Amino acid sequence: MARKSLENKAAREPKFKVRRYNRCPLCGRPRGYIRMFNMCRCCFRKLAREGKIPGVVKSSW
Repeated sequence: MARKSLENKAAREPKFKVRRYNRCPLCGRPRGYIRMFNMCRCCFRKLAREGKIPGVVKSSW
């Protein structure tokens, strides 16, 4: 329940713009956010592994 309320709180416009922070739109995680893909690292890894993010491939050398 706390996560839903924090997601709603993050979605609102803050009193001061510097108080804004990013949350993953898929799971609501506030940490490990990747701006370029607009999601957290956990969701990014899962979707990249499934091949659902175009242009992202697993590296190997």
